[in-house]
Amino acid sequence: MEYIYEYGLFLAQAITFVAAILIVVAGVVALGQRQRAEHHEGHIEVRDLNEKYRDIGRHIQDMVVEPEQLKASKKAEKKAEKARAKAEKKKRGKAADDAQRRKRLYVLDFDGDLRASATDNLREEISAVLPQVQPGDELLVRVESPGGLVHGYGLAASQLQRIRDAGVPLTIAVDKVAASGGYMMACVGNRIIAAPFAVIGSIGVLAQLPNFHRLLKKHDIDFELFTAGEYKRTVTMFGENTDKGREKFAEELEETHDLFKQFVSSNRPALDIAKVATGEIWYGRKALDVGLVDELQTSDAFVQGRLADWDVFEVKFVFKKNWQQKLGLAAEGALEKAFLRIWQRAMERSTP
Repeated sequence: MEYIYEYGLFLAQAITFVAAILIVVAGVVALGQRQRAEHHEGHIEVRDLNEKYRDIGRHIQDMVVEPEQLKASKKAEKKAEKARAKAEKKKRGKAADDAQRRKRLYVLDFDGDLRASATDNLREEISAVLPQVQPGDELLVRVESPGGLVHGYGLAASQLQRIRDAGVPLTIAVDKVAASGGYMMACVGNRIIAAPFAVIGSIGVLAQLPNFHRLLKKHDIDFELFTAGEYKRTVTMFGENTDKGREKFAEELEETHDLFKQFVSSNRPALDIAKVATGEIWYGRKALDVGLVDELQTSDAFVQGRLADWDVFEVKFVFKKNWQQKLGLAAEGALEKAFLRIWQRAMERSTP
């Protein structure tokens, strides 16, 4: 009995401690997000991928090539760089400079969550890149997302549509997953490439929620919901749902699905939408067969194929973290360590 009492006391302390940290973290994060929404302070980071892979190549050569051969190779490379710089300088003095310069590929990333919160970064990146694009340039957007809220991904897709509207060729690369809202974004591209085992599709709509009405009724707890408008609330978590409310909710889901299908069809008119808009997913190779993607290729292979003749730049917008966000990250780390300590102590107490 004494062991049970001690364990119960320890568990209560642990729960209280964790709950207090969660409240602090939630408050800090909420404040940080509100200030971020108000200020949107940040900066653009541009990485020269040609230079990145040249540096990697040089490093490998330093390790595997014989010294004499390496010396000759570096001498030849310097000579070639001088010749290239001289040629570019000569081109800049000509009126046809824009037509003769190397084409550029701009690479953007979208790592999606439930709320498509990366849309803020994508918006800034596109706004920064579009004014710099010249005829012949292209954009590659690497999309990774299992989907999420309709309005969030609708806005993200609209950001990509800005690229199409500007007449700039847009390639979407899917290395892992672009399903549901992720595919809503991907279908905007002029071309979609995917890795052989990337998850593609899921052109459907999902909504689910628990209902605690019977539990509340069992414990004589009343739940009252007041609305104005017949369909202001169709289904609820705590009230008693009606057949009429369920039917209306299902009808709204079907309408959303129809809009999703129309959007995909307008961007990929050759697609058999009735065949693919069943909510199913396809791996890359099968997705190619049904027309959801245009080519099996990783984003790495696409970029590597452009390095020899194109200038390739990776563009990222980075939000400036204020003190609330930094504190939130620190609190998150402390919370993780606290959970680990609690688990270790529980294991110690349960060990005979």
